[in-house]
Amino acid sequence: MTTSIASPALRSISLDRVGYDDTPADRVDRSVPVEAPIAIEYNGIGYAVMMGTPTDLADFVTGFTLSEGLAHADELSEPQVVPVEGGWVARLNLPPRSLPQILERARSRISESGCGICGIDSIAAALAPLPKVVARIEVAREAIAHALKALSDRQLLCQATGATHAAAFCAPTGEILAVREDVGRHNALDKLVGTLARSGVSPATGFVLLSARCSQELVEKCVRAGFPLLITISAPTSLAIDRAREAGLALGVLARHDTMLIANDPHKLIV
Repeated sequence: MTTSIASPALRSISLDRVGYDDTPADRVDRSVPVEAPIAIEYNGIGYAVMMGTPTDLADFVTGFTLSEGLAHADELSEPQVVPVEGGWVARLNLPPRSLPQILERARSRISESGCGICGIDSIAAALAPLPKVVARIEVAREAIAHALKALSDRQLLCQATGATHAAAFCAPTGEILAVREDVGRHNALDKLVGTLARSGVSPATGFVLLSARCSQELVEKCVRAGFPLLITISAPTSLAIDRAREAGLALGVLARHDTMLIANDPHKLIV
């Protein structure tokens, strides 16, 4: 479940580098991550247009589908990913029971770097009750520190660009088992959910480490996927903490090399 930089992920661009004095500019080449529209179609029906990095797109559409609650992992076929002029189309066939939800929510939704809530009209729909987290693992704080230390070496696209997020799936020992990257933190997490589903790995057996701030959407995606524990490098929002507590998701935030804040841990998973 390892990943490497693919050619669609990077572009090299020449830029003028200037100081804040009268020193003449010099020309530099800089690698930047590709951001492109990714259209998602279910059963031939256009559902959403997301902005993201066009790598691991089969993982992305699988994880997005599971995060949206449209189907279960064992109901999904292999996605078809097709390059088109200006972007990509990811196609997936879902079971007939999913059709009413697809038709209800179907729309062309362009959202900045994969925001999962843009375009939802109803606040009640946006804050629908979450399932309860039932998975239980025990993770030593030393294991979390080990995963934090190892993450940067696995962020190949970020090393090249400095402009992408990573979502990592870690064993309770802190070993990083899979990493997915994207310009959008939501997209990176969807890709991770997708690669686990396509590999037959249960999210209940490990925890997620995100190189991003903790938003409500990321908490909800983790809950729906079935992860017991989420660790984020940056700070949480109030709603992210509220939703984690509502669902019983263990949540550690502002995870640094020396300290971490525990925002929620009702079952004492972090030891």
